[in-house]
Amino acid sequence: MAESKRRGEDAGDERLPEDAVVDDTAEDDATSEDEPVSRGGTATRERARAESTEGRKTRKDTERIGLFARIARFFREVVAELRKVIWPTRKELLTYTAVVVTFVAVMLAIVAGLDYGFAKAVLWVFGNPS
Repeated sequence: MAESKRRGEDAGDERLPEDAVVDDTAEDDATSEDEPVSRGGTATRERARAESTEGRKTRKDTERIGLFARIARFFREVVAELRKVIWPTRKELLTYTAVVVTFVAVMLAIVAGLDYGFAKAVLWVFGNPS
């Protein structure tokens, strides 16, 4: 009986044309607690709830780790992450440095020019006190 009711096989073998549009909202609203949550049909809400509570561990379940062990673990994880980094070559590093220095110099010139211009404009509008 379960073999004849596989996904995609109906009892009357009624198939829709490939370009047909189907509205599944009516079926989704009528789900009960025992029906599968996912489209695959393997997980139920109760099973998902049971698995999520089984996987949790409280502090009582695990042994408390000492301060130095946590610091050592932190440094091991930092080293592991740094090994994953794709480091630039010397040529790329010099190119990136030149781009950054050039950009900062251009922005510095723009800000300095605007500062000088606004300072002159404020002195012109309000007059020179000296």
